[in-house]
Amino acid sequence: MTSSPHAAEPASEPAPLRPGRKLGPIASTVGSSHRAWLTPTREHYLLSGRTLADLSARVLAKSKLSELLRGVGHYPRWEVIHRLAEELNIPTWPLYRLWKQAAMDAGKSRDWVDRSSGVLALTTQPGPPIEHGALRSMVEDGYRRYAGVFLTGTVLDAAVEDTFAILWLSFDDALASPDIRRYAWNILSATVKAKADHRDQRPVLADAAFDTAALHALDSLDHQAAQLAESLETFAAISKLPLTQLDVMVLRRLCGFTTEKVSDLLGIPLALVRSSERHADRFLADTVEPPAHPGGTTS
Repeated sequence: MTSSPHAAEPASEPAPLRPGRKLGPIASTVGSSHRAWLTPTREHYLLSGRTLADLSARVLAKSKLSELLRGVGHYPRWEVIHRLAEELNIPTWPLYRLWKQAAMDAGKSRDWVDRSSGVLALTTQPGPPIEHGALRSMVEDGYRRYAGVFLTGTVLDAAVEDTFAILWLSFDDALASPDIRRYAWNILSATVKAKADHRDQRPVLADAAFDTAALHALDSLDHQAAQLAESLETFAAISKLPLTQLDVMVLRRLCGFTTEKVSDLLGIPLALVRSSERHADRFLADTVEPPAHPGGTTS
């Protein structure tokens, strides 16, 4: 799935099983949180065989529905999304969570969200698939520790919850993918990076420097300052690594996971974890300058 919290849109959409004009792409101005629910909603529509004309009788005027599915025009009210979800058999709980987050990110007030939702936001429905719950129980702790390198507090919580909501919405695609763990990790990685601070279009890891094991193990303030300087430079260098190498290094060096655990979380072979770490180590060795010794140089 990505810089969107969901996977990037497919290079080519499935051949439409419906007459009429092909649905246009999502607008480039659509933000990551809006795209998080819009992308799987479009996928449900494209696979449903339904037409905009058919749905317009039950959901929204055809032209407005086309705008909604491309992310243009006014941000849609939940009552409209709820009707569309019912027509397309989309799970409403994860969809509502993502819709609400995107509404807040779009500057909508809580009062607007509440008025747009009404009692529909409280509608109960069956929980996620059993396989979804099983996967979550296995990976959630690792996901939270990874997210904690980039995010803190409620933003961290939201990133993890959004990840599992997106996974629920696209679970059929996840089951059909070569490895459901890899599919789910791609959602997490994209969601976390979309919420993280960035510098030069790369996610910032600097906050993690204040909570490293190496730093806490040092008693001397001088040594801590030197370690911190080295950590900050290392984290800046890590952020420049290719995606897989970056994730491997975050999980191995900052979260302290074994290569086996990293392989399980990322859904990639052990050999790829080890080769990614070797390549990243070479890059860091060539990039990061060792800190000056406290108190001056020694011979």
